[in-house]
This record gives sequence, C-alpha cells and structure tokens, in this order.
Amino acid sequence: MAEKTKIVEVVPYDPAWKKEFIRLRDFLLEITGDLIIAAEHVGSTSVEGLSAKPIIDIDLVMESYGNFPEIVQRLSQHGYVHQGNLGIEGREAFRREQEDGFMKYHLYVCPKDGKGYLEHIALRDYMRVNPAAAREYEEVKLKLSEQFRDNIDAYCEGKTEVVHSILRKAGHMI
Repeated sequence: MAEKTKIVEVVPYDPAWKKEFIRLRDFLLEITGDLIIAAEHVGSTSVEGLSAKPIIDIDLVMESYGNFPEIVQRLSQHGYVHQGNLGIEGREAFRREQEDGFMKYHLYVCPKDGKGYLEHIALRDYMRVNPAAAREYEEVKLKLSEQFRDNIDAYCEGKTEVVHSILRKAGHMI
C-alpha cells in the first residue's frame, strides 16, 4: 500500500520543483527510457505559481500494457515496488523501497490512453493556461489542508468536486 501522507501541508509554489522533476525524469529514463514514450510532470507541482503539497507526481507513459512486465522488472531491480492501480484505472503506482536522494514523489506508469494519465494531463494543461481555474483549485486545497491537516483521505475527497469541474471545463469527460 502507498505510504500515506501523515500531515497535509500545502506550500507556495517552488521553482525547484521543476528542476527536481527533471532530475527524477532523467534517472527514470535511464532505467525505462526504451520502454516508454514520455515522462510527464503532472499534479499541482507541475503548474507554475500553484501552491501544492511538496510531492512531485510523475507519469511514465507506455504505448500499451505489452511493455509493462518488463517495466515492472526494471523498476524492481532499482528498488521500486509495484502497488497496483490503487483504485485509479489506467495508472499503475510504484513506491521506492529505500531513500534515493530525491524529494518526495509519486511514480505512476500509465498507458497513453489510460484514464488516469489522460485526466492528469487534462487537469495540468487546463490549469497552466487558465489562471482562474488554478486559483480556484488552490483556494480549495488551502482550505482543505487546514481543515483536514491529519486526514489525507478527507483532503483528497474534498478536492474531487473542483477537480471534476476543471476536467469538465477542459472538455475531458469523467
């Protein structure tokens, strides 16, 4: 099971997040680069100016599940454990067993047409070009992080409505 965030903390945007993503992406491409078609920075840390939990979300995108067994094998050789989809279709989660010198991150492997991946990209891209949507999302996250400081499940559940609203505005059907 994924390690749950014990304290929900939303902090102001940090330009270092982009640099950390690049460092992490380059490391993961060394392991899986010939098996994936893209490595995407997703989640709130990928939207400049947006406050976020200081956790990088990265999607390694594969053509199809045909390469997935080899991806799992390679990642496992570098200390990653496959956790399944954790309830999100089209998104396979991995966790690193040991400290690796990166800031905290969530690693997902997704097929290019997977629901989880497509939602990650739609949400990120819409907020990047629609500052009002990003601010609305930020306000909800800040409020929820204060209200549910020690309950990540309630925090995530509380964001669902605004996330779905933004995805609808982005033209992404839920």
